[in-house]
Amino acid sequence: MVDKVIRGPEPLVREVTEFVLSGLRTFGRTLQLAVAAFRYLITDIVGLKHPWRDTVAQGWFIVSVTAIPAVLVAIPFGVIVAVQVGSLTQQVGASSVSGAAGGLGVIRQGAPMVTALLLGGAAGSAIAADLGARTIRDEVDALRTMGIDPVRRLVAPRLAAMIALTPLLCMLIIFMGVFTGYVIAVGFQGVTPGSYLSAFSAFAKMSDLWVAIVKSIIFGIIVLIVSCQRGLEAANGPKGVANAVNAAVVIGVISAFGVNLVITQLVSMFLPTQVG
Repeated sequence: MVDKVIRGPEPLVREVTEFVLSGLRTFGRTLQLAVAAFRYLITDIVGLKHPWRDTVAQGWFIVSVTAIPAVLVAIPFGVIVAVQVGSLTQQVGASSVSGAAGGLGVIRQGAPMVTALLLGGAAGSAIAADLGARTIRDEVDALRTMGIDPVRRLVAPRLAAMIALTPLLCMLIIFMGVFTGYVIAVGFQGVTPGSYLSAFSAFAKMSDLWVAIVKSIIFGIIVLIVSCQRGLEAANGPKGVANAVNAAVVIGVISAFGVNLVITQLVSMFLPTQVG
């Protein structure tokens, strides 16, 4: 009986250990993919060998699947922020700062996170599905047989397109969110345009916009690398592609949220909000 009690947890310990090691191995392969993609991107651009036609095609694809959803998400998001902030500021008698509170909420947190969600749910899932389908059809192995690195041919152009377009997507969401908040505050909450704009300009800084853009680029890179890694390692036919797409969306978005927490804490420490 004592031996059974002692040996009982061993299978569980082995399973947990194997799960942790498997996760670390996957993380290592993802880092290797990211390093290789950036290396090929930089060397090909410097050597004038980068396939810009593929980059433009991938960029157009990303725009086509994220632009309209970005507008449709940013408008209700701006409405929600404006209504909640406006209601709270009116209760405490500080309706004049509703523009600052709502605008900063959209710029600092709302726009980058909405960008991450859209990239993970729309662009990331499509990229994982495309690469997964190529993998199970042995197209990726065919590239390797011909001496072509799949990372150089398939990942680097998508990486360039993602880096170029995520700032534009983030700024689109910021514009729609702030404009919607302005319309709600001025048109329905009795806030004067002057007080809204003066409060917004007093609190919002260019550094807030730059932080939001940098965060969106980081989130886009995370989503892209995770999606490409999952797609290139898809197996077991169509079911494997579906699993790769699901894992790409979940892991990419969760990773972006975790990185956002770290960046937010760092920004709060080194770039605190100042009036003026």
